[in-house]
Amino acid sequence: MPSWTRKDLLSIAELDAQEIQLLLDTAASFKQAGTRGVKKHDDLRGRTLVNLFVEPSTRTRISFELAALRLSADVINISADSSSLTKGETLKDTAKNIEALEADIIVLRHQSAGAPLFLARRLSCSVINAGDGAHAHPTQALLDVFTIRERLGRVAGLHVVIIGDILFSRVARSNIWTLLKLGARVTLVGPSTLVPRSFERMGVRVERDLDSVLPTANVVNLLRIQHERQRREYFPSLGEYTALFGLTKQRAARLPDDCLIMHPGPINRGVEIDSEVADSGRSVILDQVTNGLAVRMAALFLCAGCDPARIEEPDFDR
Repeated sequence: MPSWTRKDLLSIAELDAQEIQLLLDTAASFKQAGTRGVKKHDDLRGRTLVNLFVEPSTRTRISFELAALRLSADVINISADSSSLTKGETLKDTAKNIEALEADIIVLRHQSAGAPLFLARRLSCSVINAGDGAHAHPTQALLDVFTIRERLGRVAGLHVVIIGDILFSRVARSNIWTLLKLGARVTLVGPSTLVPRSFERMGVRVERDLDSVLPTANVVNLLRIQHERQRREYFPSLGEYTALFGLTKQRAARLPDDCLIMHPGPINRGVEIDSEVADSGRSVILDQVTNGLAVRMAALFLCAGCDPARIEEPDFDR
């Protein structure tokens, strides 16, 4: 089994395929242990994790908190409105004070791209990126790919279609890096204002006609419209967006029977996806949430310097 030598998890772009596979395999081991009734592990007993969420979150913060508790770590949650950041303290000073209190891991969500890297270069404790601006969200991409691999048995050779607001999406960027490094083929679909052809430099294909790509898709990943990150309107109306790029019941009928339907949440029902499609048997949206726990356990475990050889190997074919 390859080793993990990083104290931080900042972006998928800096990882190689072996490191990604190690994260996925470690997560699979934790999930398998959970199915056997082993939900609590002692690997991080005596360690302290601080969730520093300068930008609001529900799913990601709770997922990291549960992951740390499953590993027996102590957990402190800090939001921007309850921290000294509201009094003018800098992010660096806030983080330095947290580290001075002997925190071992800081999980940071921040509205500014590069904030986790900024802290990682200045702190001795581990820093895990829980989303920074429109730049990266590594654990979301890992749980997405984990779900794909678990359901379809592989990632290499699959055709993954990502639909929607790519321009403002850290999830899309992290997914693109992860999928390409593991050998998938990626097509981006959306209006030209939100999916510029400049993304093709990453090695993906950009299409405008959603209906033409659906019949060959193995996975469809729908992205929420990022209103909070847009400075102006990028399409005339939500109704027009849905008409052209929404996964309606009629469009879903074009998909192969075994195609997975994904969404990182929260869902705008009736905009990116019809409720009936979101709740259908092909939807793995709740599986993504479940798998996020195992993936974040793996990220905490490895960044804390724990030995992955101590966990049983997953028993499915990679």
